[in-house]
Amino acid sequence: MGNFHPTIRHHHDFDGERDAKKLHKACKGMGTDEKVIIQTLSNRSSDQRQQIKDKFKAMYGKDLPEVLKGELSGNFEKTALALLDQPWEYDARELRKAMKGVGTDESVLIEILCTRVNQQILAIKDAYKRMFDKDLESDVKSDTSGALRKILLSVLKASRDQGMEINENLAEMDAKNLYEAGEGRWGTDELAFNDVLAKRNYMQLRATFDAYKRLTGKDIEEAIKSETSGDVEKAYLTLVRCARDCQAYFATCLYNSMKGAGTDEETLIRILVTRAEIDLQTIKEKFQQMYNKSLTDSIRSETSGDFKKLLVALLH
Repeated sequence: MGNFHPTIRHHHDFDGERDAKKLHKACKGMGTDEKVIIQTLSNRSSDQRQQIKDKFKAMYGKDLPEVLKGELSGNFEKTALALLDQPWEYDARELRKAMKGVGTDESVLIEILCTRVNQQILAIKDAYKRMFDKDLESDVKSDTSGALRKILLSVLKASRDQGMEINENLAEMDAKNLYEAGEGRWGTDELAFNDVLAKRNYMQLRATFDAYKRLTGKDIEEAIKSETSGDVEKAYLTLVRCARDCQAYFATCLYNSMKGAGTDEETLIRILVTRAEIDLQTIKEKFQQMYNKSLTDSIRSETSGDFKKLLVALLH
């Protein structure tokens, strides 16, 4: 799906034991050396951070996340702990948090489940089961309803075609089905949308959206907006935008999390942590193109203290 670049790669001169020692020293005695914590966590890949955790446990008999919990606070702590999870464990934790207790944070379910590829979804389901001894699909089923439940369960099947081939006939047929399921009739038949949006490969979906435009004179996003509303609209639009340009989708999420009064720090943390090793460099470039300002500068002006320093470090 084109070239996209991470901001964090494997650290070449890596030594897990040395890093564990550095972190132990940073947390020992009076005061905490936040600079060392920021430097270490933001310059190691997720796999390397797992090795540091293992070394730390073996050398000091303590869990590094627990030690950091006692030393750090607020959003800085949240980000540091998120970086100590494997990406799929962190996603599982965020999904659990979105569904636990009273009320459900549907936008988190949508942002995670509608943007991950098959392999990631399967890893998240495994992690969820292992960490919480619960079944992710059952939890989503009981915490959502109606058309949103249907699309999320379709996505959770992780049955998207992984190829890059485009079948023009299928694109024409899917476009016709989408039209007939949506604008072409009273009420929207979600099944056709779920089938197409959750199962076709991204290149195929782009061809389908082009075919839809030729057939109806309307962009698929306009059609979704006029046919659906609320969380279902959000889920369909997320799937469409991710198929078109996933990095632009995340750039928009970041922009929205910082515009207007107040900042949605949870979204900032989630996107920077989960995309750093995938495509964060490309998301930065998209952000600059789309909003004519730097993502790093925007984050600098919206956050403060060690939290700001850690996020900025993840962007380089």
